[in-house]
Parts: sequence; C-alpha cells; structure tokens
Amino acid sequence: MKDVYPVSRLVREARVLLEGSFPLLWVEGEISNLAMPASGHIYFTLKDEAAQVRCAMFRNRNRQLRFTPENGMQVLLRVRVTLYEGRGEFQLVVEHMEEAGSGALQRAYEALKQRLGQEGLFDDAHKKPIPALPHTIGIISSPDGAAVHDIVSVLKRRFPAAAVILYPVAVQGEAAARQLVDAVKLADHRKDCDVLIIGRGGGSLEDLWSFNDEQLARALFNCELPVISAVGHEIDFTIADFVADVRAPTPSAAAEIAVPDAKQLLAKIQGLTQRLTVMTKQWLVSEQRHLQHLQRRLPRPDVQLNQQRQVLNQQTKLLGSAWQRILMSSQQKLDYLSARLKHPQAQIDKQQSKLAALQHRLGQAFRAEFKHSETALLSLQQRLHRQLPTHAVIRHHEALSLVRKQLDRLMLMQLDTAKQALKQQVRTLAAVSPLNTLERGYSITTRQQTAEVLTHAETVEKGEMIEVRLLQGHLACEVKSVSKK
Repeated sequence: MKDVYPVSRLVREARVLLEGSFPLLWVEGEISNLAMPASGHIYFTLKDEAAQVRCAMFRNRNRQLRFTPENGMQVLLRVRVTLYEGRGEFQLVVEHMEEAGSGALQRAYEALKQRLGQEGLFDDAHKKPIPALPHTIGIISSPDGAAVHDIVSVLKRRFPAAAVILYPVAVQGEAAARQLVDAVKLADHRKDCDVLIIGRGGGSLEDLWSFNDEQLARALFNCELPVISAVGHEIDFTIADFVADVRAPTPSAAAEIAVPDAKQLLAKIQGLTQRLTVMTKQWLVSEQRHLQHLQRRLPRPDVQLNQQRQVLNQQTKLLGSAWQRILMSSQQKLDYLSARLKHPQAQIDKQQSKLAALQHRLGQAFRAEFKHSETALLSLQQRLHRQLPTHAVIRHHEALSLVRKQLDRLMLMQLDTAKQALKQQVRTLAAVSPLNTLERGYSITTRQQTAEVLTHAETVEKGEMIEVRLLQGHLACEVKSVSKK
C-alpha cells in the first residue's frame, strides 16, 4: 500500500521541518515589491544580487518600527523561517526590522554581549541589592533630558525625604561614553549616594550606543554602589542593562524601584506602631500588677522603723531597769557591809571603789548595748532601701528599650525578606507567562461563544466561529475547512 501524501499534508510537514531546523536569524537585504494593506501587515520581497525571498511582518510587530519601510531600502531583519501553506511558498516572518546602517552596530552589540556574558559580568551572583530606605539618589543622565525630570518627579511623589544628586553627562555623541564612565567612577569614589540611576530616554540603536560601551560596562561592574539601569523604552536593551544590578524598563520605573512608596511605608509603620503600643500597654499593665503584688508583700518603711523604735525603747527600758536593780543590789550590799565594818571610812572607801567600778562596767555595757541596737537598726534600714521598687522599675525600663530596638531590627528584616520574595515571584510569573509563547509567533485559538481553548481539529465543525489570540489583538475567524489528521 503506497503512502500517498495530500498536498496539504506535504506542505504542512515541510513547514514544520523548516521551522524546526532554523532558529531566529538575522538577514540583511534590499526591500522590493513592498505592500502595506489596510490590515496593518507588511508584505515585501527581500533580495540581494543573487537571490530573493518573500517576507511578511505582521501588525503586532510593525507597530514597533521607528521608520517607514520603502522600496530599495537596505534593512536588517530578525526573522523566523517558515512556509506559507496557502500557496506553498517559502517565506520569512519578520520579528524585528531596522535600517541596515545599524546592522554593523547590532552585530558589534551581540558580540560584546556574548563576550561579557562569558566573562560573568551579567551573573546574578554579582548583583547588589537595592537599599530599602535610601537617603540619597544619584542620577547619571543629561540635565536637559526628559528622563531626569521624570525620575525627579516620581522621587518627589513617592519618597520626598530622599535627596537627589545629579551627575550631568552627555548621553549620545562621541564624548558621551567617556563622560558616562567618569561619572560612574566619580559617584563610586565619593560614596555620597546610596543608589545610582543611569539612563536616558528612548532612541535608535545609534542614539543608545554610548550605553553599549565596554569601558562603561566594566565601570558599572566594579562600582560598589548598587546601580539601576533605565535606558530607553521597555523594548530597548543595552549592555548597561545587563551589567547593572537592576534593569528598569523606563526612567520613571527606575525611580519607583529606587525608593519605596512613603504613603504605603507610613501606613505600615503606623500599623506596627499601633501593635507595639498595644503590646507595650499590655506589658505595662502586667508589670503594674506584678509591682502592686510586690508592694503588698513589702512592709511599709515607716511601720518597720516604728517597730524598731519600739524594740529600742523596750531594750532601753530593760537596760534602765537592770541598771536600777544593780544599783539597788549594790546599795544593799553596801549597807550590809557598812553594818559589818569595823572601820567605816575604810569600808566606805572600798565600797565606793567597787561602786565606781560597777558604774564604769555598767556604762560600758549600756553603751555597747546601745551601739548594737543602733547597728541593727541601720542594717534594717539598708535592707529596706534595697527592697524599694525603684530599681526594679529601672530594670524594666531598660528591658523595654531593648525590646524596642529588637522590634525595629525585626521590622527592617521582614521588609527586606518580603521585597526579595516579591522579586522572586515576579521572575517566576514572567517565566511561566503565556505571553512569552505568543511573542514567538504562536497563538491561542478558542471558541467564540464559550471561550474554550481548542487543541484538536476534530472538535471544530466547518462554519464554526472561532477567535485567535495573538500577542497584540484578536482575530475573529470562520472555519472554512477542517483537517483532522
């Protein structure tokens, strides 16, 4: 049984083979047979001295053109090789077009990009983080350009507390690259700003060529300050964009990256302040209760002093009574001995001597007892002073100050962690976005009524209305025929 190919199958498989065999290519040649119908697509023939090929540039791509194509114009194209099945014609689908005069620049750009990439100047490991709360923003750009005014306007609106330092340079022309390099080195040497924005407004490849300078790339790589690149529009890419720590699609976006939104930051700080206030009040109430409990357990100083005074008075009375008893006993002994004395004067003198000795010993004992009581009272006063709540209150205030400092550090760490997580989520979302597939020329086909995504031809009927989504816009189509193989 022979395997007979229908024409449509042969052409389709030839198209698949062609598209799978060639990556995106750069092709240079002359435009001829140019057609620009009302649909917005551009059709033309690209030729040189020996050959020619049909080309098509669809509307979603030619909107990015910075010039109007004309017959006889030399152009440089980035194309996909394909086969137009309707006519069985080999053709090129144009993704990007520029005048051939910039072709040499484009090739030099690609060569420098590849060489610096191999050296590691674009590696994420060398990228420095942008500070969360910068005090000073450095701007390297033309003082007369709209980019500076856009950046300053956004900075004033989002974070007016940040200071701005302008390093004026030329952003195109022969001297521009040297001035850009000197400005980067000067800002890095002075260290008078926290983050550096280098950029300008949009333009052609020639206009932006100063930012593709190798010396500028190495100066940005060696710069210790974090650098945000904001060169041209979102579709423009320069070597400076790849070397910089962060690439912004526009100068205004660079300003938004450089500083936080003061209103959002203030709202977050106010929320944290309220939480801190509530927690502090709760802690103070708890400490107040604990202090009241200690105060209830701690006797009053005046009560302690009164008790010690009572003890001292009691001891003084006991000492006085003992002294009286000793005097009375001594007097009794004296009277007894006086009655027995044969020589009254001698006995009197002897007893008087004993009495004087007893009085001296009694005085010493009284003074010693009084000093002991006084020392005990002083010791009790010192113990009472150490138990006063003033020291505990000071310690609690110091602990509260430490907790506040720890809370401030924790808040800054949480802000930085949230920002890094957001950047990672943005990169992940960009990696899985279906728009990347649409940019390579693919499309998404759905039923017009139900929006169901179509993946098999056998689910579609002839005459049914379908909708084709491209990278830019939608196409409403009617199915003319269905091939289910």
